[in-house]
Amino acid sequence: MIVVEEAMALRFEHRDTEVDASVVDRVWRARSDADGTMTSAARTCWQLILSRSRGCLLASLRGPETRATIAPVPPDNEFLGVRFALGTVLRPHPAGSIINGNVPFPVTDAGRVVIGGDEWEAPTYENVEHFVRRLQDAGLLVRSHLQEEEHVRPGAGPTARTLQRRYRAVTGLSRTAVTQIDRANAAATMLRDGHEWRAVVAQLGYFDQAHLAHALRRYVGRTASELRAAGDHAAMSFLYKTHPGPGS
Repeated sequence: MIVVEEAMALRFEHRDTEVDASVVDRVWRARSDADGTMTSAARTCWQLILSRSRGCLLASLRGPETRATIAPVPPDNEFLGVRFALGTVLRPHPAGSIINGNVPFPVTDAGRVVIGGDEWEAPTYENVEHFVRRLQDAGLLVRSHLQEEEHVRPGAGPTARTLQRRYRAVTGLSRTAVTQIDRANAAATMLRDGHEWRAVVAQLGYFDQAHLAHALRRYVGRTASELRAAGDHAAMSFLYKTHPGPGS
C-alpha cells in the first residue's frame, strides 16, 4: 500500500516492502519545498536516511528516539528513509550506541555509501528491497532472536535478567520504554483519525486524560486538541502505525 501525505512544505509518501516485516517496517520518501521545521516523534526503531540537495548525497543512521524533538527541514531536499523493525541489527552500529543521535556514513565521489567498510550503491525508493537483501547476504544486517527467546519454557533458557540485558543491548531501550513510546504513537494516530481522548484512554490503557496528555507531550510533542484539530497540517515524523516488535 502506498500512502501520500502533505504537511506544510513537506510531501511524504510511504509504502510497505516486499522484505520480511520483521526486518523492515516501512519505506518512506519526502520532499521539502521551503525552509522549515518538523516535530520528530519518539521512535523505537532506527532508520537509514539519505538526502539529496543540488546533486549532493548525504547518508546517515538515525537511532531510536526517546522523546519528541524539533528538527530543521532545509529547502529543496529529497529524503529517502528505511525504517527497520525493532530487533533488527546493523552489525557495525548497534541501536544502543545511537540512542537520540545519528551516525553519518561516508559517500564516495561516485555516490556510493560506505557501510561496514564496503561501498554500496545508494538505494532508491523503488529498489530498497534489493539494497536490504544485499546487506543481509553480506552478514551486516541481521535479525535478533529476542522473540524466540521469550517463548522458551521457563527454566529452560536464560534468566529474565539476562533476557532484559540482551533486549536493551539489541534495541537500545528497555521493554517499558518501547511499550510507552509505541503506545503514545498509537494514541497520536487514533487522535489524528478523529477518535475522542476518552476512547484512546480506554483502548490503550491510559489511567486518565492527564496520563495521556503527559505521554503525548513527552513522546509526540503535540496535545490531543492539536492532533484532532481540523486542518492541522503541522509537519510530523509519525506517518503510520508501528508493527509490534519483540516484547512490545
